[in-house]
Amino acid sequence: MSNLEQAPPELVCQDRPGANGVTVLAARDVPLGGPRAIRVRRTLPQRQRSLIGAWCFADHYGPANTAMDVAPHPHTGLQTASWLFRGEVEHRDSLGTHAIVRPGELNLMTGGHGIAHSEVSTPETTTLHGVQLWIALPDADRRTARDFRHYAPPLLELPGASARVFLGSLAGETSPVPVFTPLLGAELTLDPGARLVLGVDPGFEHGVLQDIGSVTVSGTPLATGDLAYLAPGAPRLELANTGAEPAQVLVLGGAPFTEEIVMWWNFVGRSHEEIAAFREAWQAESEQFGRVEGYPGERLPAPPLPNARLTPRRNPTGGAR
Repeated sequence: MSNLEQAPPELVCQDRPGANGVTVLAARDVPLGGPRAIRVRRTLPQRQRSLIGAWCFADHYGPANTAMDVAPHPHTGLQTASWLFRGEVEHRDSLGTHAIVRPGELNLMTGGHGIAHSEVSTPETTTLHGVQLWIALPDADRRTARDFRHYAPPLLELPGASARVFLGSLAGETSPVPVFTPLLGAELTLDPGARLVLGVDPGFEHGVLQDIGSVTVSGTPLATGDLAYLAPGAPRLELANTGAEPAQVLVLGGAPFTEEIVMWWNFVGRSHEEIAAFREAWQAESEQFGRVEGYPGERLPAPPLPNARLTPRRNPTGGAR
């Protein structure tokens, strides 16, 4: 999905491990502009935390009776991971991919040096419900070639719960999808009243994104769209469904991403000059991004850069926000 904000904030992000325990990052409501606008709950990036592992962007949306129509737009230096709970979205990209994003199936697009894609909900879709996630690429791989992977993970039955592991490993299940940094991505559904304890990599930091139901993480309750953060060092993830209906979360994790990155609009780079060059190349219809065939409309123009130079934004404690 594109970041459709008309004045997207620039972020220089250098994540740092936090203290042990659970920190809740509350989502902020972001109206995405355009002719078919939708509203999303955004938990990454924000002032308290810019990344969880290499996960650098998280939008949670729906369930809502709305449509998606996002015109061709660019990406650099990242991967987009699309995950749906309800509805279907048609994906087209400049690699030539034409795919349908369906619930419970991962669509992972790599836009290293540059890629463009469009996203349109299918005519049969009346309700959209899902997440859009971005993964920052490390410096050694951020100019890699375009790529697209589709994976339908099997349903893993657990005591009082079920899981679909779409990236990395959890509960004995491993995704075959290759990654550029150590990562974890999984959907968990908990039965009413269920309590689940999962062994996790203590070298990872983890996030639990609340979707539906009443969930606690190590006893800390979450609201819809909240993201619970756990610093490296925890060998277990403790989840409980305190409600009378099934509950659903996404678990995101990864080794701490120590590189400094600059995020603006749909680009991940390393400097003001690089971001400005990406924008100029997109506006000039450079072959860096290629062309999306089959979308019945115009490309999405890039918003203007801020008047001031893109500069780091940092927390008072010195950690990047």
